[in-house]
Amino acid sequence: MDLTPYVDNLRQELAVAADAGGDDARALAERLTAPLESATRLTLLNALSAAMGEVTRELAPGSVDVRLRGLDPEFVVTAPPAPEPVREEPEPVAVPAPPPPPADTDDGAMARINFRLPAHLKARAEEAATAEGLSVNAWLVRAVSTALDGGQRAAPTGRGKPSGGRSFTGWVR
Repeated sequence: MDLTPYVDNLRQELAVAADAGGDDARALAERLTAPLESATRLTLLNALSAAMGEVTRELAPGSVDVRLRGLDPEFVVTAPPAPEPVREEPEPVAVPAPPPPPADTDDGAMARINFRLPAHLKARAEEAATAEGLSVNAWLVRAVSTALDGGQRAAPTGRGKPSGGRSFTGWVR
């Protein structure tokens, strides 16, 4: 990105302001122009770096970096990794239903948390929840439970779209 037009515009604005002050002000503005050019470039570079930091936070896990090439900054965009293609899982073999959870571990209490998720993952979670006929919250609870219980998948509730003739029964925690 060429910063020269922005620096030249500031130089012209300073000259116009100095003209109103007379010959002494005009001479002072001419002496200040050279040192102000490097300060202006540095200030613009700092502003661009801060802006790209905000953009990077919104793009996570992608990023945008500002690199200096000579006097001009250059933007380097790193796209987030492409989502893995969805693989069709083979027809599951009937697995005996897990035993009901012990009565002493589930007191029915609920806890609320704020969960920040990148937009592309949120969209995928919404799609997966819709495909299984669940709310996003119910789908996330099931995903966390599955992850914490050593990869055992909880059975779908059967409330959603038909799953191609497959049905599951069992306990869901």
